[in-house]
Amino acid sequence: MTTDSENPRHAALNAALPVAAPASAADRRSLEPWVPIKSLDASHRPRIQEHLSTLPDHDRYLRFGYPATDEQVGRYVDSLNFACDEIFGVFNRRLKLVAMAHLAHPSDPAAAHVAEFGVSVLPRYRGKGFGARLFGHAMLHARNRGIGTLFIHALSENATMLHIARKAGARVKRSGPEADAFLQLPPETLASRLEEMVAEGVAAIDYGWKLNLHAIDSLATGLAGAVGLGAVESLPPSELAPAGIARVESPPEPGAEERRPVP
Repeated sequence: MTTDSENPRHAALNAALPVAAPASAADRRSLEPWVPIKSLDASHRPRIQEHLSTLPDHDRYLRFGYPATDEQVGRYVDSLNFACDEIFGVFNRRLKLVAMAHLAHPSDPAAAHVAEFGVSVLPRYRGKGFGARLFGHAMLHARNRGIGTLFIHALSENATMLHIARKAGARVKRSGPEADAFLQLPPETLASRLEEMVAEGVAAIDYGWKLNLHAIDSLATGLAGAVGLGAVESLPPSELAPAGIARVESPPEPGAEERRPVP
C-alpha cells in the first residue's frame, strides 16, 4: 500500500510548497515584551556614573576589557560625547539606570560607516533580555543613520555579549583572549524610520511618567517624614505605565518588598 508520503503526486505537491524562512531579527524582537529604551544626554551623567560604579569588579572587566577603577570609570563618563555618540538606557520605576549601551562613532571620516557597540546590565536585571533589546535598538538607530557595519570588541570570555552578536547574525573572530564581531546592517527603510520614531516617542512618554511620579513620591515622602507619618507607599507597578500601552516591561525596583505601615 502506498502512503501519502510515497505517492508521487503528493511528493510533487510537497516539493512545490514554499519553505518557511527563518525568523528575522526584527520578527524575533516583535515576539518579545517591549522595553522602554531612553536616549540619554549630558544631564544623565550622574546616573551613568552611578550605574557603572555599581557594576561588580568582574563586570567592569568584561565591559571595559580591564579592571576599571572608580577613577577610570569617572574619566570614561566625563569623556562621553553626546553630540557625536549615542547612549541609550533602561530605567526602573525609581529612575535607576539598570542597563545602558554606548554606540560610538569613529572620529576618522574614512570609517564613518562603522559604529562600535558596548553594553552593561546590572546583575539583578540580567536574564530579562535588556542587553539584546539594547543591541537591537542600536542596530535600528545605526542603520537609519547610514551606518553599514556594527562592530563589537569584547573579551573571549564575555559569552553573553558574543551570544547576542551571533544571534543577530554577526560574524565573530577570536584572537586569543579577545574577540571581534562584525554585523552588516541593511539600509534604512520607511518602516525602520517609523519603528524608531514610535519606539523613541513612547519611551519618552514612559520616562516622563516615571519622572513625574518619582517627583510626586519624593515630595510625599518628604512631607510625611516632616510630620512624622513615616514612609509613604509607592504607587503600584500597573500605575507606572502610560495609559493605553499594554505589556510594557519596566524593570522592577531592586529589593522591592511589601512595606507595612508603622503602627
